[in-house]
Amino acid sequence: MIKVENLCIELPNFRLQNISLYVQKGEFFIFLGPTGAGKTLLLEAIAGMLPISSGCIKVNEKDITRLPPGRRGIGIMYQDYALFPHLTVLENIKFGLRYQKSKNKQSIQWIESLMEQLGISHIAQRFINNLSGGEKQRTALARALAVRPDLLLLDEPLSALDPCFREGIRNILKRLHRESGITFLMVTHNFTEALSLGTRTAILNNGVIEQIGTVSEIFRRPATPFVAEFVGMKNIFPATFKKTTATVNQIEINLESAPGAEKQYIAIRPEDIIIRNKQFSGNGMNIFQGKISSFTDHGPYCEVSAMVGNTALSAFLSKGELIAMDLAEKKDVYIAIRPSSIHTF
Repeated sequence: MIKVENLCIELPNFRLQNISLYVQKGEFFIFLGPTGAGKTLLLEAIAGMLPISSGCIKVNEKDITRLPPGRRGIGIMYQDYALFPHLTVLENIKFGLRYQKSKNKQSIQWIESLMEQLGISHIAQRFINNLSGGEKQRTALARALAVRPDLLLLDEPLSALDPCFREGIRNILKRLHRESGITFLMVTHNFTEALSLGTRTAILNNGVIEQIGTVSEIFRRPATPFVAEFVGMKNIFPATFKKTTATVNQIEINLESAPGAEKQYIAIRPEDIIIRNKQFSGNGMNIFQGKISSFTDHGPYCEVSAMVGNTALSAFLSKGELIAMDLAEKKDVYIAIRPSSIHTF
């Protein structure tokens, strides 16, 4: 459906480098990465808003690299909505139709259907300054979809919303994607959004794609230390390997299987680290004695840092577990890690 080949963009203080990816028709594809990674630049390049230095962009086998934005058959919804304050909701939504050769009855019926699905039919004659954040969001989404694009680009569509509105808009996006068959490309820095909406994702870091795959693949098998940290693996260490043993700072850790020769790191999710205040039988688990060094409150759970020798391990525990074990800083604990929970890359 969309193919990007060796795309490069040169800016004064930033470069997108050799971006190549393929998105199938009807996919919900996510560009993930921290602020400043180049996600929005890539979206703007695909939309035709930003000149590229080299490379090629194809949609449905058609080379659109040099086409102006209005001839690409692409809709885009910006993070700040970019709505026209001097136009009504309906006028904003219909704005893109002026660039279409035919404004037939089907287009009007499609817009009416969109407005009804998005729950904004009753505010059609309001001006933008009189809308709530959620109403602006839905109006911007309707405008992007009004021209029936082959491809819809979404730039952080949920980030400006209050948490109470996010789930509703997320469900609307899911339904519209499923019912319209339009290919969605969405930018976000929120892994939970990607997990909820995306079929596949590309992780960007400093202008480079670090990994492409399904959201679950990237979550389970990150390919680089950056990706591992981005998806929540706080415990990332350089390691040396011998058969099924990894050595980290003179600590030997048993693995489920021997890693490949190219592996250089191990990573362990905080939720996969077990902490107890008494010695216990691990049934094949790696068990170490350590000492609590700090706590960080995260609302319903706590991040506990424990030192094993000179290596700090982070674990997530519920507050109930902390209280039950009477854990405190400098207290001796036992730490267990299943070999199956240790990732190598």
